[in-house]
Amino acid sequence: MNATSTTERPDTGVEGNSRLTAVNGTLLIVLFAVEGVSILNIGRLISLHIFLGVLLVGPVLLKTATTGYRFVRYYTGARPYRRKGPPHPVLRMIGPVVVAASLAVLGTGIGLIATGPDHRGPLLTLHQGAFIVWIVVMSLHVLGHLVEAGRSTWRELREPRTVPATRRRPVRMAVLVLCLLAGTGLATALMPAAHSWTSRTAHDFGQHDDR
Repeated sequence: MNATSTTERPDTGVEGNSRLTAVNGTLLIVLFAVEGVSILNIGRLISLHIFLGVLLVGPVLLKTATTGYRFVRYYTGARPYRRKGPPHPVLRMIGPVVVAASLAVLGTGIGLIATGPDHRGPLLTLHQGAFIVWIVVMSLHVLGHLVEAGRSTWRELREPRTVPATRRRPVRMAVLVLCLLAGTGLATALMPAAHSWTSRTAHDFGQHDDR
């Protein structure tokens, strides 16, 4: 009995980490999609673009933490993670690039809030360049994990509490909500500092106002 329980807990932990990563990743896809729409009409949607961009800090850091934890556990020889196996070699190669590009996009974005549009200089170029790199590697990342993430998300949302892996589901959902609240709080706190950006018109961004 004790041996079985000892074996079950780590395996359940692996599944729990996978489910949290998957649900958070699914949420990130939706949020990034909305952020992408805001770019298409940045002049009118600059407030949404900035608020959502800062809000993303919470879920992105959570995604980095859960995938980083799996990485460390796998390469330090933890048996449950070794049994699960690593991602595809291509996905392992682009994983660090996805993390670096995501942090670069968010970091330069927050930097632009601090500097304002009149002193954007090379920071805006870095922000745009990081975004181009990010969208390429992120597209590959999403395609590579889409099926697995979809299945894990479905199991997390639909399986009954009698399944061992779902017993800590409330904790995972609480972590996810806390990260969203942290991102929302940070975005709310920084919005006044972004006034120099949000007060700009569509014309200032090189877009025509058709009203």
